[in-house]
Amino acid sequence: MAFIMEHPSKSALNVMKGIEQPGQINADALKKLRAGKRSGNSVQELIDGIFSGNRTLLSKAITLVESSLPAHQEQAQEVIAACLKQTRSPLSMTNYQLPITNYQLPMTNDKVRNSSIRVGITGVPGVGKSTFIEALGTSLTAKGHKLAVLAIDPSSSRSKGSILGDKTRMEELSVDPNAFIRPSPAAGSLGGVARKTRETIFLCEAAGFDVIFIETVGVGQSETTVHSMVDFFLLLMLAGAGDELQGIKRGIIEMADAIVINKADGDNLNKAKAARVEYANALHLFPPPDSGWTPVTDICSARSKLGIDHVWDIILEHRESTTNSGYFQKRRMEQNRQALYETIEEGLQHHFFSRKEIAHLMAKSEQDILAGLVNPYKAAQELLEQYFKKI
Repeated sequence: MAFIMEHPSKSALNVMKGIEQPGQINADALKKLRAGKRSGNSVQELIDGIFSGNRTLLSKAITLVESSLPAHQEQAQEVIAACLKQTRSPLSMTNYQLPITNYQLPMTNDKVRNSSIRVGITGVPGVGKSTFIEALGTSLTAKGHKLAVLAIDPSSSRSKGSILGDKTRMEELSVDPNAFIRPSPAAGSLGGVARKTRETIFLCEAAGFDVIFIETVGVGQSETTVHSMVDFFLLLMLAGAGDELQGIKRGIIEMADAIVINKADGDNLNKAKAARVEYANALHLFPPPDSGWTPVTDICSARSKLGIDHVWDIILEHRESTTNSGYFQKRRMEQNRQALYETIEEGLQHHFFSRKEIAHLMAKSEQDILAGLVNPYKAAQELLEQYFKKI
């Protein structure tokens, strides 16, 4: 029996090509994305943006400061040098920054940039730091102040990540046109945070912010780190949380310029008043600070804004007292000296770990230590000897 072959084009086995499907990656979009990454803002654009109060460019400049890439750090130092020159900070007279050339600095008569006040705010978790900052911050912006809030968030020791949730906790202040909130991760290195926070302060002051709040993570060494970069150090405490004097530690109390018991409202008001008296009595056990200022105790309620304005009056009184005695300027010079040591320390550490031969020896030393073949002190000494031989 013969089979009749149909025309190939009419066969059911023939598959039509149909419409050609587009690729999974849009080539045009990818080209634009790559072009956008390459076309970053120049140093001059960042400088101009900071001086004009452009928050987007200020944020980009801070991100540049926080970057660990050498190219970014070089650009960041140029921006910082310009900001210090613009604000006529005494720090710009030192060799702390890289020299800046061929950049035009816009002239300004804004006295705010030369009369800023830096306030450190600390307290145990749950004391209400964010609520307090928002209450005091909105009060200040309503009076015409420009406020920058630099919040150091704790980082996870496992994932190294941070929540950075201050903008969600300060809902009213985060949308205030006269306020700028910048959370920064501690990332397990308070020394690095200290330097980057100092540099961020310079940028914010150059942008016209006359009040700078630095909020600590509220635990451990962070208080000492933040104290070294502020003019006024505020300690927030709670009443009715156990032994009222349990929170009094010699180190933290010697740093505090004021102790304020927060959440002094409702049934807790009388407890807060009693706690204030106990803290005031405890302060008499410590020697007076070098500033000549007697630390103040007070109560407030950030939720109801009770006593918030009085806390600001205390800060202004401290500013006037230390300015008249010359301690304020002395304190600023001490902050600059501390910045010098921190910058040198961070630079040496970065240079040490960035050398390839050290990285190789470090890996071997770690294996030897874990195997119990060498003690960590001897291994460290050998690494340092090798490092100094190579430089």
